[in-house]
Amino acid sequence: MKNPPVNYHQFTDLIASSGQPDRAQLFAIADDNYEVVINLAMHDSENAIAEEGSIVASLGMHYINIPVPFEEPEREHLEEFVGIMDVLQKKKVWVHCAVNARASAFMYQYLTHRRGFDEESASSPLMQKWRNKMDPAWQAFMEIEL
Repeated sequence: MKNPPVNYHQFTDLIASSGQPDRAQLFAIADDNYEVVINLAMHDSENAIAEEGSIVASLGMHYINIPVPFEEPEREHLEEFVGIMDVLQKKKVWVHCAVNARASAFMYQYLTHRRGFDEESASSPLMQKWRNKMDPAWQAFMEIEL
């Protein structure tokens, strides 16, 4: 992708994550043959696109929103995400939030607990910088065992 969204990271051939894509980047995601876009940000997050679901659907992709309050990530959010990712294992999936913090934490949990990745392979560059600076809510989130 020529102009990827902020904090873009490619985990596998089938899974990428980033901060909020703009409209043009949503078109590029579709052009790169992604089949599903999962948004972990709240509807009122900075740079949120109110009609993102409609845009994604119009481009032939599925859109899933799991709104995770940044101050209160919960086990239920992670369980819902992991269940969806398990079903989508053979699909090309783009996971995003506002800046790729939430998405990186959720991907880390999914990849280490469900897919057997080691910590380094499951960490985006943003996660590597953020991990030791997380507030107590996110530290607790990272300790959830699935």
